[in-house]
Amino acid sequence: MRPARALIDLQALRANYRLARQLGAARALAVVKADAYGHGAVVCAQALEPEADGFAVACIEEALSLREAGIQAPILLLEGFFAADELALIVRYRLWTVVHSEWQLRLLEQWSGAASIKAWLKLDSGMHRVGFSPAEYQAAWRRLQQCAAVASVVCMTHFARADEMGCARTQEQQDSFAAATAGLPGERSLRNSPSLLGWSGPASDWVRPGLMLYGMDPLDRPSASSRQLQPVMTLLSRVIAVRELAAGEPVGYGAQFVTTRPSRIGVVAMGYADGYPQCAPTGTPVAVDGQSAVLAGRVSMDMLTVDLTDLPRTGVGSEVELWGRQVSAAEVAARCHASLYELLCGVRRVSLVAT
Repeated sequence: MRPARALIDLQALRANYRLARQLGAARALAVVKADAYGHGAVVCAQALEPEADGFAVACIEEALSLREAGIQAPILLLEGFFAADELALIVRYRLWTVVHSEWQLRLLEQWSGAASIKAWLKLDSGMHRVGFSPAEYQAAWRRLQQCAAVASVVCMTHFARADEMGCARTQEQQDSFAAATAGLPGERSLRNSPSLLGWSGPASDWVRPGLMLYGMDPLDRPSASSRQLQPVMTLLSRVIAVRELAAGEPVGYGAQFVTTRPSRIGVVAMGYADGYPQCAPTGTPVAVDGQSAVLAGRVSMDMLTVDLTDLPRTGVGSEVELWGRQVSAAEVAARCHASLYELLCGVRRVSLVAT
């Protein structure tokens, strides 16, 4: 079997969830959309379900996969529903749904099902993707309350720049939310991963940790809280060949790396088809048998090359960590001018091994 694999540390996942709940002093929906950010939604949800207050996914397809795997906890659809026929599925599978647009609100008003849907009414407090404007919000809330199909309403919003420590925009969004929801009874949900890790408030009945569950720090500079995160994924493979090259020899496509000395180049079974970024440049860190090394040359579809010259005891069969406990995923992302979200969500084809 091809040795490319991702080890998923479920103990670290649980520890990160507990940290989120502790920081929020509230119930926490574990965000497992996009296959749990590349970590395996089913295995992550199964590991968290004994203590999780619920889960959040992007769409009904992701929710149904969890239900089919036996997950019974509440599941919130963060994008809501896309057509009227999904409302029956929402009721059948006991899902909660975000309502962010007038057309969704109209479909709920027209639907004749029993009052069993928990609706999360989204305010556009300044991110300007989806959600009702502050001027529309209270009227939308009243309409939802009158819907025969709606059992309860949660007020929610989403922060656009909470990862930027000290950015005034987050406080502006908090103020907008407070004004738009003033006088409305019921639960609130505001805080995502960066808000939990970098901000002291606001109060929130439900928090929605995403990236932090997987041990990754979304903040532009670490906080005392984010330093407590534990990486969940370790991306690994092995050296499958070694080349002994003289000085002046090119390596890989485009000859982007040329040896400057007699060199040992290791070929690793990992490439951009596995989700390792193709744009990772020469010098990007890896660990080989626990020792520091770097990429040498362009990443290919199925293979990449690393410089083993200073690691004479390594060779075919040596284990290579692409990121995890020793190699920071954040540093790999920075070298690639990519986000951590993109890095993790791009993992595919490799075996996921829960530990």
